[in-house]
Amino acid sequence: METHETGTSTGAGGADLETVTRVVGRVRANVERVIEGKPDVVSAALVVLLAEGHLLIEDVPGVGKTMLSKSLARSIDCSVRRIQFTPDLLPSDVTGVSVFNQNTREFEFRPGGIFANIVVGDEINRASPKTQSALLECMEERQVTVDNTTYQLDSPFMVIATQNPIEMEGTYALPEAQRDRFMARVSVGYPVEAAEIAMLSSHTQSNPLDDLEPVTDASEIRKLAAIVAQVYVADAVQKYAVALTAATRRSSDLTLGASPRATLHLVRAAKARAAIHSRDYVLPDDLKSLAEPVLAHRLLPSVEAAMSGRSTRDILQAIVTSVPVPGGAPLS
Repeated sequence: METHETGTSTGAGGADLETVTRVVGRVRANVERVIEGKPDVVSAALVVLLAEGHLLIEDVPGVGKTMLSKSLARSIDCSVRRIQFTPDLLPSDVTGVSVFNQNTREFEFRPGGIFANIVVGDEINRASPKTQSALLECMEERQVTVDNTTYQLDSPFMVIATQNPIEMEGTYALPEAQRDRFMARVSVGYPVEAAEIAMLSSHTQSNPLDDLEPVTDASEIRKLAAIVAQVYVADAVQKYAVALTAATRRSSDLTLGASPRATLHLVRAAKARAAIHSRDYVLPDDLKSLAEPVLAHRLLPSVEAAMSGRSTRDILQAIVTSVPVPGGAPLS
């Protein structure tokens, strides 16, 4: 085991970390056959997958949100279902419904779209808040309760949701409780010119998703998640994580700070990032690099901050800079 400045590692072994690196490399290469020129976005998606979280992809239409979610799902040999969120989608369409069978004279449960290892929720914020709330129990407790009967969801279970900016026509803002259940939010963004030219060559003749084959399976993902769970987090690093989220709650520029769930998600994501980088311990840099994708979507700016044109990202960056790193001065 390795010794480092934040403590003595007692986590995952070297052979296990080699397995994580190897499998993640295969999945990354597979996804990047479809999503070109966005390594940071792909890395964030892989971190969330290994940390057993859920991913929210927010951006304008046409930049590849659904392509990213589908390519990640197709890279894993497991059950995948897609739910197209629309204003008329019902909660029972997501969770399932009990139907009376006239032959057996009993009610039978018909599972909804949420019953899969990876659920792709397309344009999640086009459905009503009532339908969005159907995901709350599924995402947090990994179970569905219908007519007082609880059904467990299989592992791994990951929701990859896409949403358009709330300024777009026909969208609803996600409830705070819904946003808080997503471990991270990423934006695909417009591609650089070279990547867009390459896309014209590869995407106009055929759909690259059609040729995408699985490079791992659900069983292996479960093993990787177990390895990630063993990554060591020193006391000083845990205190740093709490200090980051606590600072958002004290900020006068925010009306809603990060929740305790956000702190947990931040540490779990940092453990996955460390494992992907072949480390069996978490560094403060892991937390710092993940602060924006894990925390920003949970925060609400104050009226004064919004009127002055300060974005949530700007406020969060200032907070991260002001919090002292373990064993050092505030970040510059």
